[in-house]
Amino acid sequence: MNEYITNRVHDLYWKEDINCARTALVCLSELFEITIEPQTIWSAVGLHGAGGYRAQCGLVEGSLMFIGIYLHGLGKSEDEIVSACYNFASAFEKTFGSLRCLELRPSGFSESDPPHLCENLTCNGIEFAYQYILGITKQ
Repeated sequence: MNEYITNRVHDLYWKEDINCARTALVCLSELFEITIEPQTIWSAVGLHGAGGYRAQCGLVEGSLMFIGIYLHGLGKSEDEIVSACYNFASAFEKTFGSLRCLELRPSGFSESDPPHLCENLTCNGIEFAYQYILGITKQ
């Protein structure tokens, strides 16, 4: 699973040049074998720190979007989905130190940054989300 995530993130970043939120959505949908509609993927086009504004991390946003889609498909109630999203955000913050791109990517977004600066964080974040979702669906 780790190797799959690492390879898939690399391909999505370097071959398709998509952001962290869309990468999280794609990887999680493939890992859980859930089809994500193209419109949903497009809805995440500006979710890399709110379009580079360095607000909420796109890994968090993409994962939260997937959690909503996946748990709805399992027949979970809206309250259960909201609770799972809250708990994910709390666990992500405890694990990574923040939910904010500003703190996770302190240098921000500039032309002088190397491409796909968050690739390693993305792999770790997607693996974290995958394990989190596995844990909540086994309860």
